[in-house]
Amino acid sequence: MEEMATSAGSAAIADEAAMLARMQAGDDDAFEACVRAHCSRLLVVARRILQNHEDADEAVQDAFLSAFKGIGSFQGQSRLGTWLHRIVVNAALGRLRSRQRHPERSIEDLLPHFGDDEHQIDPPTPWKETSESIVQQQESRELVRRCINQLPEIYRTVLVLRDIEELDTDETARILETSPGVVKTRLHRARQALRSLLDPYFRGGEA
Repeated sequence: MEEMATSAGSAAIADEAAMLARMQAGDDDAFEACVRAHCSRLLVVARRILQNHEDADEAVQDAFLSAFKGIGSFQGQSRLGTWLHRIVVNAALGRLRSRQRHPERSIEDLLPHFGDDEHQIDPPTPWKETSESIVQQQESRELVRRCINQLPEIYRTVLVLRDIEELDTDETARILETSPGVVKTRLHRARQALRSLLDPYFRGGEA
């Protein structure tokens, strides 16, 4: 089984390299194949960041245009999909910053608070359900999505890329053009804040 998985992975890398070479040679069919292969997932990423289908569609279109214009300079330092993710995330974040927005809630309001004796004030109580069982429930997933949307932009984006898109720390850092250490710090704070938002619903299994 491991040999089959390794073989499949090698074939995928070879196919991607061949697609990249064709795109860099100006092959329109290769560009179309690239869009078909990556568009759906990139739309999901853009929609999670922008929370608006129309804006997400335009961000992905802009990202593909930018990628195709710059395909000649892409040297394969990362996977093609990772490179496209970086461009889409940047396009989505650019649109997010350019449109008028309401003031964001401070992340500090959502993080644990400690007294002078260094004990946590109002610590969360254990949930009767595990996080895995919560995520499996449709209503709970919708609640989690709404709470994620309440997080400040930089924390929501890290949470989306790491915990929903399941990118690793290094990939996320490259996409956001920051360091792995910053990604880890933001992700930790985002998870704490999300727990605070969810706690009133799942405390004692009330959800």
